[in-house]
Amino acid sequence: MFESQKKPDFSYEFFPPRRPGAKVKLERTQEKLAALKPKFFSVTFGAGGSTRELTLETVVATTAATGVETAPHISCIGFPLERIRAVLRDYQASGITRVVALRGDLPSGTTGVGELRHANELVEFIRKETGSLFYIEVAAYPEFHPQSNTAADDLRNFKRKVEAGADSAITQYFYNPDAYFRFVDSALNSGINIPIIPGIMPIINYTELMRFSDMCGAEIPRWIVGRLRDFGDDRASIRAFGIDVTTELCRRLLDQGVPGLHFYTMNQYEASEAIWHNLGMGDRETGIDGGNSVDG
Repeated sequence: MFESQKKPDFSYEFFPPRRPGAKVKLERTQEKLAALKPKFFSVTFGAGGSTRELTLETVVATTAATGVETAPHISCIGFPLERIRAVLRDYQASGITRVVALRGDLPSGTTGVGELRHANELVEFIRKETGSLFYIEVAAYPEFHPQSNTAADDLRNFKRKVEAGADSAITQYFYNPDAYFRFVDSALNSGINIPIIPGIMPIINYTELMRFSDMCGAEIPRWIVGRLRDFGDDRASIRAFGIDVTTELCRRLLDQGVPGLHFYTMNQYEASEAIWHNLGMGDRETGIDGGNSVDG
């Protein structure tokens, strides 16, 4: 399904911290994950650009502290063109060359959608304004976007983003690898040939997982939900089970030659680091003992 390559690229996503304690925690997370030699980090962008300054500040600080290329997210919904143009200028002035271009969501209580309503329009605008300056990542949805009427409609929307100038894509997280493989096959059959990186959400908290999945339309297999419910408030068991499940998902994806894995870290390093070691990436990269787990 995929072209062979020496090793997959790993990348990790963070959100901007709003409190001093959260900032210290994120710095520790970035330090630990930078040691795994990722391809890049990414930093989210709040609804309607609500964390614009924090996103830029976090990206610049992360790059300086870790030496890892860090990509800001940029969204267009609810954002006037001039503000998007200003954001691009800020990123260019800061030496940023990779961005994640998304439609985004409107902040609660906001009604104006802005001049750009879809991610393909944002990609097209970035290319018009900056040419090939930025490497542009976009989103993809193996289980199709919850606001799409059909999987075919969603695939057409994805193709519009690619044709507008996207370089690669990161998927919404999923736990059914067949959904990803079928999506990639459909994309290839539609003439889409950019890398499509699986998005990975380590399972560390049952309540948060269900809330996020309800919002984004990610399907959680019934057997996973059942096991998580059985653990109740046993956080250690949820974490151990979640790491095992996510490790096996990643292993199956890697066995099929995926171009990389992108982890939604929730600003925590332990699960992502444990999965990396469980997959034996330490053996391949540095010769250290991969083991079965870290941090106990």
